[in-house]
Amino acid sequence: MIPPTQREALSVLQELCAMSEDIRLGQLMAHLGFLGEIAANRNLWDIDDEELLAVMYQHHAELAARLSGGQSPVLPAEAATSTPINT
Repeated sequence: MIPPTQREALSVLQELCAMSEDIRLGQLMAHLGFLGEIAANRNLWDIDDEELLAVMYQHHAELAARLSGGQSPVLPAEAATSTPINT
């Protein structure tokens, strides 16, 4: 049985894929890994499910803002100096 946090993460991953149709799954996972290193100071291998889920929700919010014409998401160079996501 899949734990609830992993089930939720898979659901958010599905939404992220739908929001980023021009991005391959491997590219998306690599990007989430990069964001996880910035937010939680952990690589994709070591990040906790809850921390990864928080990163995924943050990325989802950034994509939603971009798609709706709202504020542009944080660029990688800016993200390194932004406040990490706390879970």
